[in-house]
Amino acid sequence: MKEFITACPRNCYSTCSFRVIVENNRLVKILPDPGNRATPEGPCLKGLSYLERTGSEKRLTVPLLKNKSGDFQEISYSEALRLISGKLKTIYDLKKQKSVLYYTGSGMSGLTNEIGYNFFKLFGGATTTYGNFCWPAGLEAVRLTMGEVKHNAPWDIENARLIISWGKNPAETNIQETVFIDRARQKGALFIVIDPRRTPTADKADILFTPKPGTDAALALAIAGILVRDNKIDSDFIKAHVGGFEEFAASLNITPEIASSYTGIPAGEIEKLADLIYTHSPVTFIPGYGMQRYTNGGQTVRALLSLAVLTGNIGKRGAGFNYANLQGYVFDSTKEPLSYYPEINPDPDFRRSISMARLGEDLLACKEPGIEFAWFERGNPLTQAPDTTKIIKAFSEIPFKVVVEQFMTDTAMHADLVLPAKNMFEQQDIISSYWSPYVYYRPKILNSPGEIRTETEMFYDLARELSLDFTDNQIPEPGEASLDIWLDNRIKGLTSLDLEKLKEEKQIAPGYEEIAFSNFEFTTPSGKIELVSNDADKLWNTGTLPDFKYPFERKGHEEGKFHFLTPNTKNRIHSQFGNLEAIKINDSEPLLQVNPLDARELAIEEGGMLRMYNSRGEVFVKAHITADIIRGVVAMPNGWWISENGGGNFLSKGRETDMGHGTAFHDNLVNIEACK
Repeated sequence: MKEFITACPRNCYSTCSFRVIVENNRLVKILPDPGNRATPEGPCLKGLSYLERTGSEKRLTVPLLKNKSGDFQEISYSEALRLISGKLKTIYDLKKQKSVLYYTGSGMSGLTNEIGYNFFKLFGGATTTYGNFCWPAGLEAVRLTMGEVKHNAPWDIENARLIISWGKNPAETNIQETVFIDRARQKGALFIVIDPRRTPTADKADILFTPKPGTDAALALAIAGILVRDNKIDSDFIKAHVGGFEEFAASLNITPEIASSYTGIPAGEIEKLADLIYTHSPVTFIPGYGMQRYTNGGQTVRALLSLAVLTGNIGKRGAGFNYANLQGYVFDSTKEPLSYYPEINPDPDFRRSISMARLGEDLLACKEPGIEFAWFERGNPLTQAPDTTKIIKAFSEIPFKVVVEQFMTDTAMHADLVLPAKNMFEQQDIISSYWSPYVYYRPKILNSPGEIRTETEMFYDLARELSLDFTDNQIPEPGEASLDIWLDNRIKGLTSLDLEKLKEEKQIAPGYEEIAFSNFEFTTPSGKIELVSNDADKLWNTGTLPDFKYPFERKGHEEGKFHFLTPNTKNRIHSQFGNLEAIKINDSEPLLQVNPLDARELAIEEGGMLRMYNSRGEVFVKAHITADIIRGVVAMPNGWWISENGGGNFLSKGRETDMGHGTAFHDNLVNIEACK
């Protein structure tokens, strides 16, 4: 037996490090890594399920080619390589690089992901995507206001006197954070949750507020108005470090009564919430990503952030706005969305870029040339992208689609060729976190079964087949030694870190500030926190001030009566892990949360089959009647495959958020009815 320390590369706040025991090329045990201050208690259920995922009988281990009858047949890796290189060579010779789509998701993070981009740059470009499904509206909102996206170290939360989890459910989506919340509560801190659902996090709260979806900015601006009205602000902090206060204060015209009409929260309770924020300093605000997945999402985050600014809860212990912490993010490609505006400054290495949020619509609009070849890796857009009907239609019009995947996902089912993908234990890499300060070397600890090749090897072999002129700095030769050299060069180009030290022990990211902004330096145009942002209006046409606008779809909209939410859950990371038996034991089928009063009005019974529909599509799902959701709202976690009777994105519209090119998943109305 051998023991290794590794870290989880999924799109999750925690990026847990853990110890693994390996015997005879098989993972046999997963244990905590107590040396990690951010994740000392070890991984969640999903992390523990790597024991099953790694050796699952459902895992793909050989290339699969779809034949004329629509069935998949096994072929060798060399046959797959010749087939792909032949199609790409034809496109290359005709100088039609735009007709190639290179699509990547967030299924596995790591520096080696850059090698795919390097290949397509050498190829002469491709059609790529901009924006993403997850968090960019909030990232851009924080950047515009503060200059950088960072927050205090996770363990600093326990120094707070008040913690406000606003639209976040860490008990399911960031379980390590609950450790520090619990410690703060043991020291006497007050814990408030603001969420339209009663979640496991809300069960831990001292107070729960349940605003109507998409109205959080109205609530925040009403609180800001109360703080200014009653002089419950940090005037010295504002004078020294904040720009635009007078103009912002003059714009605060949402009274508690008006906010109550928007949010459904009584005006008196809004007054009390404002007083708690003032009287319980230091305050740590923990906003989630769900609130910024609306067409008003960026402005919502700006409004929430203003509360931390007005009360001086920036740059000190126990305080802050913990949206994302990019101090530890060492990957250029992850920082790019903060400053990359494709309409203003297109990437010269690629020929065409389309919106992730409008993926189906934009793919259908790709003409002269249309997409002739598509490569999909680290993602499952058929399940996860909005407007599934358009995605399926767009897929059907692409003559040849390659999907690199570990399991037969919905996207893989629509491929012409499926290449089996490595897992996280079968290639070394360097990863980091957007929550904790650590950078990790993730060692190779298992050999891949069957005909599996790493993406790094695939791109090397394709570059050789196409006779592309490349060096090891762009695409390393196969083999651990060559990849280590590539990783060492890459990490040194980004940071002062050293690969050999990373191999010995995880490292704190260079320059990391345990208390973010403690030097009170802000890299905004004015050098101050900007409550008024000229760049917000210049880049996104939102106006210079945070404001409240209803989401595009709202009550009275023709699409439906119910607001449909697709939150994250403890049982999967987007569309990963849900196919494993370890997960299915407790979560075997999708359920739609419906409020009891709505259920009674529509004669819906617990466990009864529902039809959920709007003009974009329909989904049939069982009802779960629960007071955990407010009236007029229904919810089903995202990530359920269509083949598992999921498919919530049949109902969503491909819309971008107001800034950052995010995806407005929650801007979505539906109707529901009991099936006869």
